[in-house]
Amino acid sequence: MDVDMPRPQVAERVAHGASGWPVLGGIVVAVAGGALLIVTQIGVLIGIGIVLIVAGAIATNGLTAVAPGQARVVQLLGRYAGTIRTDGLRWVNPLTTRRKISTRIRNHETDVAKVNDVEGNPIEMAAVVVWQVEDTAKAVFEVDDFVEFVAIQTETAVRHIAGSYPYDAHGEDQLSLRENADEITGRLSEEITARVASAGVHVIESRITRLSYAPEIAQAMLRRQQAGAVVAARQRIVDGAVGMVESALTSLAESDVVDLDEERKATMVSNLLVVLCGDRDVQPVVNTGSLYQ
Repeated sequence: MDVDMPRPQVAERVAHGASGWPVLGGIVVAVAGGALLIVTQIGVLIGIGIVLIVAGAIATNGLTAVAPGQARVVQLLGRYAGTIRTDGLRWVNPLTTRRKISTRIRNHETDVAKVNDVEGNPIEMAAVVVWQVEDTAKAVFEVDDFVEFVAIQTETAVRHIAGSYPYDAHGEDQLSLRENADEITGRLSEEITARVASAGVHVIESRITRLSYAPEIAQAMLRRQQAGAVVAARQRIVDGAVGMVESALTSLAESDVVDLDEERKATMVSNLLVVLCGDRDVQPVVNTGSLYQ
């Protein structure tokens, strides 16, 4: 199912700026020089000193420290001016505002969602998604709160995936939540990615952390699974027993050990199947007479 999300109106770009260390050095020189000029108590020089100190103070407002794994979204009078991703001390237009955005890898684990699978059976499902901000401009300007947005969209995707497949498959070509975890997880990641892409979020991985029937039907479904396992085991035993009987009859015929007519063959097949397919030890009976007596 394709997710139709709005097209983003903004994209990240690099903010204009420079290294903050030279600017910091210039500010220190300007402030120190301004203080010296004020000390001279000469009218013109005092005015120049005040201008230098004020300019240094204004320029100081443009200094921005950026830590690794963080970015700064820069706005000038409400308009997006770019993003600072280079760590260290940077300097940008002092009139701008800068918002801190973490670009580190994050985990989000959904609450246990109780939903119905495609067959209407109530199940409980939870998942964890590993994500990080890829486009800071979209994360800030396209949604109100990108962290909450990721949480809600992840839960929505989990509920949609849980309701699109059966818990157990009843056909060889049918995907199920329990038996096809890798395929289902891949589709879950694709849907979450489509839902959060407009917020500038990159989904690294998602995994189903809990999957079970709801408590009210868990016992009934467990008995059904056990019955299916017993039937499958019995079917395998019967297939093996038939092969062994066929091999025994073929060996006897080829070695000409005994001549068996159709009735004796039927009796032998019946006895062998009882021995091979029974779940208890058989009690041998020695027949001292003839089969026809």
